[in-house]
Amino acid sequence: MNLKELRTMSMKPLHVNPLKLSQPMGATLAFLGIKNCMPLMHGAQGCASFTKVLFTRHFNDPIAIQTTAVNDITAVIDGGDKGISEAVENITKKVTPDLVGLFTTGMTETKGDDIKGATLLLKEKQKMVYVHTPDFEGGLESGWSLSVQNIITQLIEPTTQVKKDKVLLIPNVNFSPIEVEKLKEALELLDLVVFALPDLSDSLDGHLGVKQGALSSGGISVSDIEKLGDAGAVITIGRSVKKCGELFYEKFPQSTHLHFDSLIGLEASDDFYAKVFEFLQCKSVPSVVKRWRARLQDVLLDTHFTLGKAKILIADEPDSAYAMSKALREAGSTCEAYIAQRSEIQEAFTCKMQIGDFEEVEKRLPEMDMLIANYHGERLAHKHHKALLIRGFPNYEQVGIGLRYNILYEGSCAFLCEVNNLLAHH
Repeated sequence: MNLKELRTMSMKPLHVNPLKLSQPMGATLAFLGIKNCMPLMHGAQGCASFTKVLFTRHFNDPIAIQTTAVNDITAVIDGGDKGISEAVENITKKVTPDLVGLFTTGMTETKGDDIKGATLLLKEKQKMVYVHTPDFEGGLESGWSLSVQNIITQLIEPTTQVKKDKVLLIPNVNFSPIEVEKLKEALELLDLVVFALPDLSDSLDGHLGVKQGALSSGGISVSDIEKLGDAGAVITIGRSVKKCGELFYEKFPQSTHLHFDSLIGLEASDDFYAKVFEFLQCKSVPSVVKRWRARLQDVLLDTHFTLGKAKILIADEPDSAYAMSKALREAGSTCEAYIAQRSEIQEAFTCKMQIGDFEEVEKRLPEMDMLIANYHGERLAHKHHKALLIRGFPNYEQVGIGLRYNILYEGSCAFLCEVNNLLAHH
């Protein structure tokens, strides 16, 4: 461990009131972005129940998930493999999933269950993707990223063809469903055919379906995933999914990898359009893009009087905390960040940052004007009479979570105005 890492790490032996969510939760969300997919958690029944309740309350939508219901006795006696085959058999009796996403938990990883072998034994009966997501390491972002990496390596068929106008978009786990949709629309405006992996934009966006399904109700289809190898470009948003793009490029070197750490704020949005236009060799910029850029410049001026003197404390997942802090610092705010897990994005923060929990957040909060955190930060904000902006998982307080849009020029305008108005009226 180098000196910089040491400075940004808490020396506490444990987290008190933690920010962090588990890797299996990230994997669950990733598989919910695939059409007619059944996330199958290989672990105890309580693990799946907790995940289901958290996401059901967060999105206010039914969440499809199954479990192998391993307990301490079956884990020792049958090694867990039997539980996987029984779970798949029970699932396929009632529904016909296009894909089963199998991922592990701490207990089954500690036991060392061979989920790859179990998947190969069942491949004739059911198409499956397996991923190792022990909840004793990593967090929400890494669980999502590992799932996407395994989908790329296990599902996408080999090809040497390339379609210049076809784009694979890999957002990080912090993107709301509407943000995925808006990003797809921004690229489609440039005459690109866009496939998001995973795609929550029509899966957890709050639409009313015909009935409550036992499988994921929307997302990218398995057949589309299998044909992604001919994409001319892969675009990754967030450092947590950068490796996914690198893996895709390694497998399909005829493509181009474009990576962006953030899409919130003027600088990040400029960088996005500059690289995409360079890839497409565009000579002209669409008028709607110019118009929203001008509006964001005006918003930066309008909000500077409030945000320029604000001290803001952010407690969230690494990619999300980085993106928000970068945008707020553009408007002149003083920011500090506590992130939920270790991440490569740590080195890119330009404000004070460390891995922490809500106990440490509460110690710093009295000196700040505003807290940006998940629902569990509400009690702290009320206790210390600070302005509160709820972001991250979970958010049990508000509706329309899937419709919140804070990226590119248009979304950045909404984000800065929301922060400004909360501070001004607090």
